[in-house]
Amino acid sequence: MFYYLFEYLDKTLNIPGAGVFQYITFRAVAAVITSLGIAAIWGKSVIYRLQRLQIGEEIRDLGLEGQMAKKGTPTMGGFIILLSLLIPTILFSKITNVYIVLLLTSAIWLGAVGFADDYIKVFKKNKEGLSGKFKIIGQVGLGIIVGLTMYFNQHIKVREFAADGTFVDHKSLLTTVPFMKGNSFDYNMLLPSFIPDQYVWVVYVLVVIFIITAVSNGANITDGIDGLAAGTSVIIGIALAILAYVSGNKVISQYLNVMFIPNSGELAVFCAAFVGACIGFLWYNAYPAQVFMGDTGSLMLGGVIATLAIVIRKEMLIPILCGIFLIENLSVIMQVAYFKYTKRKYGEGRRIFLMSPLHHHFQKKNYHEAKIVTRFLIVGIILAVISLVTLKLR
Repeated sequence: MFYYLFEYLDKTLNIPGAGVFQYITFRAVAAVITSLGIAAIWGKSVIYRLQRLQIGEEIRDLGLEGQMAKKGTPTMGGFIILLSLLIPTILFSKITNVYIVLLLTSAIWLGAVGFADDYIKVFKKNKEGLSGKFKIIGQVGLGIIVGLTMYFNQHIKVREFAADGTFVDHKSLLTTVPFMKGNSFDYNMLLPSFIPDQYVWVVYVLVVIFIITAVSNGANITDGIDGLAAGTSVIIGIALAILAYVSGNKVISQYLNVMFIPNSGELAVFCAAFVGACIGFLWYNAYPAQVFMGDTGSLMLGGVIATLAIVIRKEMLIPILCGIFLIENLSVIMQVAYFKYTKRKYGEGRRIFLMSPLHHHFQKKNYHEAKIVTRFLIVGIILAVISLVTLKLR
């Protein structure tokens, strides 16, 4: 919104200094400061209102030290992140940019799915919340929207540079492959030879659905102890902001031999707002938490991260960049699968971990929550650095 206002002031009225809003870096800084301020200041009011409405988390006794002391802590704090993300993005980004529209849609869509889950848990007193199939329907629905938009929207293109310095923008399903010299992969290669290329969009949409479902569920599972999901999202958000800026900058992308995606640099503004919102929420969510994000926040965070990676063609970096989400997801899958297998074979279920997801395993080993979160975040930083190193390490 401000971008178009200051563009008018600069080009039509020639007001000195108005042209600064043309710079993505300036608007990204403004977005992160604004989102941080909204979350930190407005968050206190939200927590107070949630407490007055007695919107507290129903704590199921899992035998973890200090767990029951959290009973009554307000949940649905994901509203703090969501509004702190949406407002600066609308104010400082080019809201007609197709990538910005897609990310705003992702945030609102999965935020609404998460809200429905929290609402049923809190107000309907149903501990199970929204049925799993309806969550999946919501995630699949978003995957279809993102996949079809990426394939059919005529404003979404990649730019390829020729040896003579010329370039051409064209529709493509190319994506980036980390650590590979050619560092690109075309989804057309997934099609069997007997299927015409025009049906590749079906395969692409299925891949997008899988990625969004997996990452949003991973973030949801990770949100089990104070500050873990939000802190991990901050690290991932910073890495994605750098990747988005590089991918959208013609000079830098050409120098680093990174796929140039026209207009994607604008996503750096969105990422900045995302990081600021998560940091502002951490002010209240760090141990001991004054508020929980609930599914309103966790499903939305995972969906936004997945969509960001997809639109900047870095979805194959997700196993590295979102390694914490992946490990948490895998720990649950392994635990359930091994329990069922041993129950069939030996008549009694056995476990790999003391408890899943993985962070509960360490709680069972009497590690303090703050230590678990800190060590997970250190691992998250290492994984983010590795992800950024792939820009040149091939």
